[in-house]
Amino acid sequence: MATVAPPTEPAVTDGRAEEQLQRKLSARHLNMIALGGAIGTGLFVASGATISTAGPGGALLAYAAIGVMVFLLMQSLGEMATYLPLASSFEAYGTRFVSPSFGFATGWNYWFNWAITVAVELVAAEMVMGYWFPDVPGWIWSAAFLGVLLLLNIVTVRAFGEGEFLFSSIKVIAVLVFLVVGVLMIAGVLGDGSPGTSNWTRGEAPFVGGLAGMLSIFMIAGFSFQGTEMVGVAAGEADEPEKTIPKAIRSVFFRIMLFYIGAIAVIGFLLPYDDARLLNASESEDISIAPFTLVFGEAGIPYAGDIMNAVILVAILSAGNAGMYSSTRMLYGLARSGKAPSLLGGVNRRGVPVAALLVTAAVGALCFLTSLVGEGQAYTWLVSASGLAGFITWMGIAWCHYRFRRAYVAQGGDPRDLPYRAWAFPVGPLVALAMCAVVVVGQGWTIFDDIRVDGFGTESLLGLLTTYLGLPLFLGVWLVHRLVTGSRPVAPEQADLSR
Repeated sequence: MATVAPPTEPAVTDGRAEEQLQRKLSARHLNMIALGGAIGTGLFVASGATISTAGPGGALLAYAAIGVMVFLLMQSLGEMATYLPLASSFEAYGTRFVSPSFGFATGWNYWFNWAITVAVELVAAEMVMGYWFPDVPGWIWSAAFLGVLLLLNIVTVRAFGEGEFLFSSIKVIAVLVFLVVGVLMIAGVLGDGSPGTSNWTRGEAPFVGGLAGMLSIFMIAGFSFQGTEMVGVAAGEADEPEKTIPKAIRSVFFRIMLFYIGAIAVIGFLLPYDDARLLNASESEDISIAPFTLVFGEAGIPYAGDIMNAVILVAILSAGNAGMYSSTRMLYGLARSGKAPSLLGGVNRRGVPVAALLVTAAVGALCFLTSLVGEGQAYTWLVSASGLAGFITWMGIAWCHYRFRRAYVAQGGDPRDLPYRAWAFPVGPLVALAMCAVVVVGQGWTIFDDIRVDGFGTESLLGLLTTYLGLPLFLGVWLVHRLVTGSRPVAPEQADLSR
């Protein structure tokens, strides 16, 4: 099959001759963008709470199940992103293969999710820096980190890539050191003696709470893996996407699974699930009780708290950097396809969509400011509204892939000619879609259980709104756009497969 030039974003609606995004991200950048997006506070801090809730065995199975789901989603994304490497990936795939309204809702949902994430990371940066400088006003650190994120994203896409490569490398090294130290402790080489398998047979271990315990941490596991889909956005600026994207897709999943499964196994062996510090770690600002810190401390590593606080700071900067990049490119793509003001679809001579970047940064900063007003109620609702956005994006990837392959075959294409072919189609995307739906619906099972026991009241209503707010917002945007524009689902024979 002849090599086809990578596609470009559609021109802005007013016909201006604009510079295009520049393909400056290499394979190592893509690897670290996808890998680094999934290694963050979910692993360093929240992993302790998952073991406390479901036990070491339950946590391992839950993360393995979500890992399989992510593997299937990455396969779907890899097939589409290699064929159509666009910065507006999810919006473009939804528009071309499902319906213009679905693409509109998907694009804005993704932008909103990561713009809010920037605000979340600014708040987290305050808490981390408060560990070292408790007397310095937190907003100063938030402003400083926002400036750093802007600088990394406004210079060139390569500057972003190098920044993310550095951040992700530090996180990867931290996890590798943790795994080596943990194995040595399990073997009795470090620490005060190996606990052996005692923590796997203690009390209700290894499966605490049975199936219900596992279901209760699926959402936490899913959030931990979110960010891997960023490789689809980065595909729009990837050098030789037909080579670099498949390589990133193949390698990232196995590395992530190694890190997560390995880290949870180490924690499960070394720390008992009923250690109160594990449950409290994800709800406390005290980094000294994070599971990684506890293990390093028991191994006799000096300044364990300072080391892990620094690593978590890097994780926060990495998440904010990637969030700023992804949301900016999605807003740029929305503008280029006429779904956002055309002003946001321009780039400077270095290929950076500056207008989209500044708007995204401003929205992130405004959302952060809501955390300082009225006890942060508005901020809490904003974060809640974005809580499901990542899973909605994942469901959209699976559905778009199913529709893409149907359209490709309906228009005479042979799947064997695709630059990258997803494994186990059509079972893969359908299973991933079903698993995402189970996680989305099941995340509020404790609320429904309380309603069954205590009846429906104000507290349960607020709980449901907080948990599921993002879903009606997404569906509402989809429906309103369809009513206003009169758009209809795209038939497979008429789907736009042009490159």
